[in-house]
Parts: sequence; C-alpha cells; structure tokens
Amino acid sequence: MSIVFNKKYKLDRSENFDEFLKELGVNYLIRKMANSTTSTVELVKLDDETYSFNTTSTFRSQELKFKLNEEFTEKRMDGAEVKSTITFEGNKMIQRQKGDKEIVLERVFTQDELILTCTVNNVVAKRWFKAVT
Repeated sequence: MSIVFNKKYKLDRSENFDEFLKELGVNYLIRKMANSTTSTVELVKLDDETYSFNTTSTFRSQELKFKLNEEFTEKRMDGAEVKSTITFEGNKMIQRQKGDKEIVLERVFTQDELILTCTVNNVVAKRWFKAVT
C-alpha cells in the first residue's frame, strides 16, 4: 500500500491529544481551541519532488510545502517555529519536528481514513480522520 494523494480527510476523534499539547507546553486557551476544532487535511503531490500538506480549520489553516528527506522550517499550529523533515514509508508519512522538544508525527493513509500518531517524550496521542472526497 502507498501514500494516498489529493484526498481530504476530516477529523473524526482524538485520544490523549490534550495531554500531548500539555507536554509540548501549549497554553490552556490554545489547547482548548485546538481540542474543540475540527480540521480537514490533504496531502498533494505538486511535482516529482515537491509535496504540500494542507490543514484547514476554523482555528487556523496551514500549508506545508516540502521535499522528502529535506529539512525545512515550519511554524507549528501553536505558533512555535521548528525544523521538520518528512519521509514516506509505504503508506506512512513520518514527520520529525525539532524544536525545544522533538516530536514525531506518523500519518497512516488508507482510502477511508488517516490515522495520526503524535509522540513527544513519552506522551502519545492518536487522531482519526475520515475520508471526505
């Protein structure tokens, strides 16, 4: 199985996400907004080596343009600036963010859903997204 492109996925449910955000040091108000917001995500292949991962929500929207295995600067949804590297392994998109804490975001794509596992230190959160297109 491989990565699914040009398909939108809408957040369905989360597990332990507030604890993940707390471990990152995200303040209370931003955590509350992040936990109450439903987002839609989409991975787009722009050309042979450039990709875009788009997140849209009422709280904040973000477009990450990247090339595989190349470090880039990213402003996280909580406003922190980090260095990120993204790789693909089968149907997984693995993103490593380096800032004051190292974060691993592993996204597993299928035709019907996207499962995001967020890890910082020993805190793990999961988020499930359902395909909408």
